Amino acid sequence: MADAMQLDVGGRTVRLSHPDRVYFPERGFTKLDLARYYIAVGDGVVRALRGRPTTLERYPEGVTGESFFQKRAPKNLPSWIPTGRIAFPSGRYADEICPDETAAVVWAANLGCLTFHPWPVRRDDTEHPDELRIDLDPQPGTDYADAVRTALDLREVLDGLGLRGWPKTSGGRGLHVFVPIAPRWTFPQVRRAAIAIGRELERRAPDRVTTAWWKEERGERIFVDYNQTARDRTVASAYSVRPTPRATVSAPLRWDEVPDARPGDFDLASMPGRFAEVGDVHADMDGEAFVLDAALDLAARDEREHGLGDLPYPPEHPKAAGEPARVQPSRARRPRKA
Repeated sequence: MADAMQLDVGGRTVRLSHPDRVYFPERGFTKLDLARYYIAVGDGVVRALRGRPTTLERYPEGVTGESFFQKRAPKNLPSWIPTGRIAFPSGRYADEICPDETAAVVWAANLGCLTFHPWPVRRDDTEHPDELRIDLDPQPGTDYADAVRTALDLREVLDGLGLRGWPKTSGGRGLHVFVPIAPRWTFPQVRRAAIAIGRELERRAPDRVTTAWWKEERGERIFVDYNQTARDRTVASAYSVRPTPRATVSAPLRWDEVPDARPGDFDLASMPGRFAEVGDVHADMDGEAFVLDAALDLAARDEREHGLGDLPYPPEHPKAAGEPARVQPSRARRPRKA
């Protein structure tokens, strides 16, 4: 195994240590394969990450080894890689890496970063998201085909609210839909809009879709994970490699591809060829900035006419005003002992 090699990435020299280290034993993909992948899709992954504080999901020994999420920028961060300071729900701060060029992505890949988790904000305004992210998460008893059906329903809901979404595979069993928005709303407001959109999907197909936070209430339905819009929750970026045995990637799609595409179609080996052929099918996202007025009006109407207010936050978040109790329903129903 070679100790190290130098890669020329966009005019910068990036050192790659142990390039022959196998990261995906089932496919035989190495660290060098990972670096070459990110070079091949560089324009796309940088478009998804540019200006965004980003958490690194690292697997230094490959997918069969230990892993961890790194929020704070590594101490050996090169001076040419910018950072963005973000605030966590706890009130603490961190300076996170903001990969603005392909060389920065490859530099992180050398640390064993497979998946990039960018915040839905830019570093010059970290209090106002510029993306509404909707995560369609298949629950036990459902599969990717069910997520596809829900995504097509979601497209209609978004159209009715004056919004347009850009779909992508999660790289696993689900689908993500990103809506670029004007950075005018706070995290709680964007989350409120996501809840309203999820509830509208639920109304249209109550037997197939749920917004229930507690797993015991979800059943065999697609969960609209509205809490992915909560502060400090992130979603894998477009083109990120996922820690699966087959090295699948989070693949941007056109809407006309959604019905027939499958997560297994897109991996570390196949995506470079697709990218060379069709380019970044989400390249036009940055030219749009939709408004959430109609979605927030829907949320207000839900609360006014149906008594549907807030939903629980993740457990690590401080209690929010108007938030329902974070008590698992089955436990809440248990009689107290005398």
